[in-house]
Formats: sequence, structure tokens, C-alpha cells
Amino acid sequence: MTTSLRNRTRVLTLLLAVLLLGSVGTGAVLYAADRSAERDRAQPGGPVVTRGTVSLRPGQAGTLVFRNMAWGPHRDELATVAADHPDGPRTASGVRCLRFHTAGGTGICLQAEHGALQDSYRAVVLDDRLHELRSFPAAGIPTRSRVSPSGHLAAWTVFVSGDSYAGTDFSTRTSIVDVRDWNLRDNLEDFVLIEDGKPYRAPDVNVWGVTFADDDTFYATVATGGRTHLVRGDLAARTLTMLHENVECPSLSPDGTRIAYKKRVADASPDAPWRLYVLDLATMTETATAEQRNIDDQAVWSNGSTLLYALPGDFGADLWTVPADGGGAAVRLLDAAVAPAYPG
Repeated sequence: MTTSLRNRTRVLTLLLAVLLLGSVGTGAVLYAADRSAERDRAQPGGPVVTRGTVSLRPGQAGTLVFRNMAWGPHRDELATVAADHPDGPRTASGVRCLRFHTAGGTGICLQAEHGALQDSYRAVVLDDRLHELRSFPAAGIPTRSRVSPSGHLAAWTVFVSGDSYAGTDFSTRTSIVDVRDWNLRDNLEDFVLIEDGKPYRAPDVNVWGVTFADDDTFYATVATGGRTHLVRGDLAARTLTMLHENVECPSLSPDGTRIAYKKRVADASPDAPWRLYVLDLATMTETATAEQRNIDDQAVWSNGSTLLYALPGDFGADLWTVPADGGGAAVRLLDAAVAPAYPG
């Protein structure tokens, strides 16, 4: 083969490769666009979702607010439904959140801001009409959020590296802001950690999953040395006191006596290690709930006896309930929903 012929062959091969790669890229873009368009279309048999007014005013015990996961134009928006008629029509707010919680007329909404090269995130404090009061840059992917019963404090947790609690290769940052004066405690790892009455220091401390008792006392998870602990936080003293081992994503009961949480159980898959438990704070007695599937959520108390939490579903997540006393059975409450809260 002459040099000229070899050169023409190489050019033709290069052109064919460029055309092939171009067609593959075009196909991928068209497929992604079609999937995106599909997400914007309401699915047959799905919940009825219409735009309307969503309020976080206290005293709405019969209302459930959540992130709507149903495909259609209102996907990812905060929506509301009657708590005693969860399969009824939903009212969507137009406000999109990845994680959300509300209490005392205050909301905390963790949002993504999509950039040309990568996403950034922020924590947005909302009033009872879902108007933005103030926002704060979030250092990573949103994962947990809570508001104190009074509405005066808001907390959020983000992953600053890694994207799952299941393994050990992750790092979190948890912040608390006082919405009365916007005093921000940017990183709870700066608080003094106390074990057996003495300060505990280690370079691997992670804090996540705040749940509030009042405007000074809260509970959270601390991980260090390959173990997790329930800690009681004192906002004024800036301390975290270890109380009980193997507790993650705590949720305090309305009467302040029990903690619902994720517990790592023996012989479970490393990718699905948790079961839902309840801890009595007076006796430190643990009770396994009837939910036997893996739970990667911070449960919500829908009342003094029932827990509400998310599990994977056809459209991302569904909400389930189970009694807190270990009896009964898990029941699906709401399809295509996550991050629930009861205004109060």
C-alpha cells in the first residue's frame, strides 16, 4: 500500500470515528431530553397535582407538607395534602426543595442551584407563606433538615464528601441558625464532644441529623472511631454529650421521651445495614419496630405513637407508617413523596 493510500485510509477511518461518536452523542442527548420531558408529563393513574397556595402556619394538624415526587410539571415542589386523605388531590407550591422541614411557622428548604459545570447548594429559611427570609451557602449535597418546635431554630446536614452513610468514606457538615437574629453555628464539629464526663477529641468526628427538644437542647448523631453515638447538644454551652451507641438520624417524640432512629443490625448487607428502632431516653431501652426493611431516612413522628418515613418507590420515594411500640405492621401512606412534615 502506497503512502498516499495509507494516508487516505487513515483520514477516512478518522472521519468515520468522528461521525460515529457524533451520532452516539446526539442519541444520548436526545434520550436524556426525552427522559427529562417524560418527567415533566403527569403519569396515568398518578396523583392529581394542581398549583395553589401552601401555608406553613401553625395549627394545621390535619395537613401534611412534603416534596412531591410524582412526575409532571410540579415534580420536586413542596406540596400539601389532607393528612386524613393522603390519596386525595395535592396542592403544589411552586417552591422546589431537595430536603425540607417545618415547625412553628418556619420552613427550611435545601435547594440545588444548577450551574454550567456543577451544581451548588443552599439552605433557604422560609416564612409561613413560603417566602424566602434568608439563605446560606451549603457546602455539599443536602441530606437532613429540621426546625425546632418554636420555629426559632433551623438545622441542616450536607455531605461534603461521599454520598452515603452506609460506608465509612464520607464527611458531613451540620449547621444551626437562629432565625431571630441569624446567628449561625456553621459547623457543629466545633462544639466540645463529651464522653463519660470528659472532653473527647479525635480528628474523625462527624455530626449529622439534628432533632430539637427546644431552643437550646437538641439531639444528633456523632460518628468517631468507627462507631456512631446519640448525643445531646447544648446550644448555649456548645457541647455534645454522648448518650447511647449505634444511633443514627434521631427523631425526638412529641413528648420528648423517645428517639426514633436508624440502627445498624448484625448480619445485614453493608449497603442496607439499618432497621428502624425507638429508644426510651429514661431507661435507654431499645424497641425494634415492625418495619423490617432497610431505612435510610430521618423518621417523623406523625403523632405520639406512629412513625412516618420514606422508602424507595417507583417515582423516587413513597411514605410509609409504622407503630412506634413495635407492634402492628408497616403501611404505605403516600406514593411519590419524601421529606414530610406536619405544620405545627
